[in-house]
Amino acid sequence: MNIQYDAGSYDVIVVGAGHAGCEAALATSRMKKQTLMLTTTLDAIAMMPCNPSIGGTGKGHLVREIDALGGEMGINIDKSFIQSKMLNTAKGPAVHSLRAQADKLKYHVEMKKTIENQESLEVRQAEVVDLIVEDGQVKGVVTRTGAVYYSKAVILATGVYLRSKVYMGEVNYESGPNGLFPAKYLSEKLVALGCNMRRFKTGTPARIHKDSIDFSKMDIHAGDKEVVPFSFLNSKLEIDQHPCWLTRTTAETQRVITENINRSAMYRGDMESIGPRYCPSIEDKIVRFHDKPSHQLFIEPEGLDTKEMYIQGMSTSLPEEIQQQMIRTVIGLENAKIMRPAYAIEYDCIDPTQLKPSLETKHIQYLFCAGQFNGSSGYEEAAAQGLMAGMNATLKIEEKDPLILDRSEAYIGVLIDDLVTKGTNEPYRMMTSRAEYRLILRQDNADLRLTPKGYEAGLVTEERYERYLNKKQQIESEMQRLKTTVVSPDKANPLLETLGSSLIKTGISLYDLLKRPEVSYETISAIDFHRNEEILKDVVKQCEVVIKYEGYIDKQLKQIDQFKKLENKRLTEDINYSEIDGLRLEARQKLNAIKPLSVGQASRISGVSPADISVLLVYLEQRRRQRGDGE
Repeated sequence: MNIQYDAGSYDVIVVGAGHAGCEAALATSRMKKQTLMLTTTLDAIAMMPCNPSIGGTGKGHLVREIDALGGEMGINIDKSFIQSKMLNTAKGPAVHSLRAQADKLKYHVEMKKTIENQESLEVRQAEVVDLIVEDGQVKGVVTRTGAVYYSKAVILATGVYLRSKVYMGEVNYESGPNGLFPAKYLSEKLVALGCNMRRFKTGTPARIHKDSIDFSKMDIHAGDKEVVPFSFLNSKLEIDQHPCWLTRTTAETQRVITENINRSAMYRGDMESIGPRYCPSIEDKIVRFHDKPSHQLFIEPEGLDTKEMYIQGMSTSLPEEIQQQMIRTVIGLENAKIMRPAYAIEYDCIDPTQLKPSLETKHIQYLFCAGQFNGSSGYEEAAAQGLMAGMNATLKIEEKDPLILDRSEAYIGVLIDDLVTKGTNEPYRMMTSRAEYRLILRQDNADLRLTPKGYEAGLVTEERYERYLNKKQQIESEMQRLKTTVVSPDKANPLLETLGSSLIKTGISLYDLLKRPEVSYETISAIDFHRNEEILKDVVKQCEVVIKYEGYIDKQLKQIDQFKKLENKRLTEDINYSEIDGLRLEARQKLNAIKPLSVGQASRISGVSPADISVLLVYLEQRRRQRGDGE
């Protein structure tokens, strides 16, 4: 056993330096808390062990919200992307999602640089093996070398490193992602402290050499001509974008996999952990969709200074030699050379229902958890939790109320509420379909929704807040101008006729004209003589979306009002649900375990029925009357 020694004291210690750890440490240090970030290797800072991209459907919303609250992910990907695309543009604005292909090395370098230059933040290479907990409160951490660091709060953002194990066919061994060391000892300490742990898995495809690919057989996928930045601090970005390519598996691919399926680590039964349903391995696809003749794959560059290419859609736990055979059956990959084989990885994580909506553990005060350690998957989900854990750890130290975003305020609110209220039986992935109020929670208005909250919490800078105020004022002014600018039939009708829109007989405001599907802000420029050409593009975007979807937005706002009524019916932590007559046994058990903060949260707990909620509402009314009688 190593001799322990006092290595210093901090306000906050962040364990882990992945996407959750980076956001957590930057948030606490920027909120003026002396912060120590500990990681098993400095090479893991903001590492992208899987897909070299940020954003995508649903995930792009999270990145925009992280940015609006004062986080770093959007700023960092704007520094390091090599291709940018807005997804789902054929659909409504609620599901438009930005995605950027990253230079993964540059992403790591830029984030590491930001962390190293951040005031009040120290980063150190060390493996945390134990927590110091006294009287139900975390007091610090112990490293493998015996260093004891004391702190007021600790944030666990351990990613997929806890007792991690890599699988390739019959071969398996202890390892973190990308051949890095696993964290072997912290899990058993967490179990001893009363944490309910579980085993999840994920995986990553092979990387192949660019020069061994026949791109002439593939479809090229270029980025958008006009780049939309992730960060609201950037109004315009211009780079030479690099393409990705689309190809497909073949009948021969299916044959190779089917004949060797018994050698897959997952199908052999070597792995008992649960993987992400929404990101299946290629074996899973072949078994579950055996009637499909082929599956699409994207070939994506890992960066500008490497020839490694990522095969999106082909994660596997098949043996290395079978991977080579399988890959060479894909169109254009007949001569592909593997640089890094694919693998599956198993790891320990916590049951997130043990967490409060602030991401603090219920049984250990000042201990916060974030990222894949909470059972989520993906860089964006991790970063969002890291940011909230960092902000709330700081607010807790300052004895202030936590910042809790509800489901009507942010995708981050949906993410955290799903995890801590419903739990998850597989790595959780954000999708637009999980958000009930997605027309309100668009990625384009994330700053309008969340920047004031970040500013009030103390993370958003004055510069960002001034930009928000300026944009808000411009939107209000432009909306008012559009409402009050009326055009006559003789000016409007020639334009309407060319657009195939019904003609008018009396004057009409530009606001009402824009409600028509065939009319856009750009097309009315011919009859809008007083517009300000210097107005920001995102201001125009906001005005147009709000006008065109006004009826739907109003309907959703009314739904949110109903949602808020239950959210505002608060529940205290001291309620003993076992003593409430009328609640079913399962509901009592679940309510006592989760300790929801509101009736709204209680209604989303699996196993709590509408009848149980009715009993709960009667109970609250009785308590209210009793308090009233006492007064």
